[in-house]
Amino acid sequence: MPTDRLYTIPEVAERLRHGRTRVYQLIHEGRLPSVVVGPRARRVRESDLQAFIASLDDGGLARRQNGAA
Repeated sequence: MPTDRLYTIPEVAERLRHGRTRVYQLIHEGRLPSVVVGPRARRVRESDLQAFIASLDDGGLARRQNGAA
């Protein structure tokens, strides 16, 4: 069974081009799942990060590119 890569919070922040505080906020809001791997260590699974990115609204870009509104 393949396993997901686990990203650190700074790695997630870099991928999302946000600060660590925003990543923790997303986790706290329940929008970005994470796992605890130690007393002060939290990680985000690659599959959860990809799902979060896929869920983001593109601001209507896809509709504009397809000729709709």
